[in-house]
Amino acid sequence: MSSGFHVHGPHDHEVEHAAEHGGGGMSGQIAVITAVLATIGAICSYMGGATQADAALAKNNAAIRKTEASDQWNFYQAKNARQASAEVALDLVPADRRDAYTKNIEKYKADKEPIMAKAKELEEQAAQFDEQSDHLMHQHHRWAEATTVLQVSIALAAIALLTRRRWLEWGTLGVAGVGIAVGIAAFLKV
Repeated sequence: MSSGFHVHGPHDHEVEHAAEHGGGGMSGQIAVITAVLATIGAICSYMGGATQADAALAKNNAAIRKTEASDQWNFYQAKNARQASAEVALDLVPADRRDAYTKNIEKYKADKEPIMAKAKELEEQAAQFDEQSDHLMHQHHRWAEATTVLQVSIALAAIALLTRRRWLEWGTLGVAGVGIAVGIAAFLKV
């Protein structure tokens, strides 16, 4: 026993009626067209959601890399501050203690290079993830546009069915063609 209820829309009734009575003529054609368009629309909707999730993941990876790069730059600055302190101390300490400070200065200089290289590498990775996210969001918008246009074509099919206007059936196919073309553009990443 079902605990819910279902309210049929006008085009649902017409499609059921067409199925019960042989589905001939315009009603049968529109029923098939609507089913095909709904299937294509569902695929476009799924792909739109998937690319949006991928874009969010890429944006998240970019944020992580930016944070890691910031940590590296902070570490670089700490080494730089230690080097500067050692350079000041080198001028202030007696000559017999200068060798230790000179070694420290050289060590800090050597330590800073790989830290700076790592920070730059992380910044580059962050930029790549940002670019990937932007491309994926563009593709997501294409999928969303395709889904919307296909939904409009399904609505036109319902109107064509209810009004029995053949020109609306042709309009349905024209709009559906545009939706499919936009879906193909999304698939091709255009």
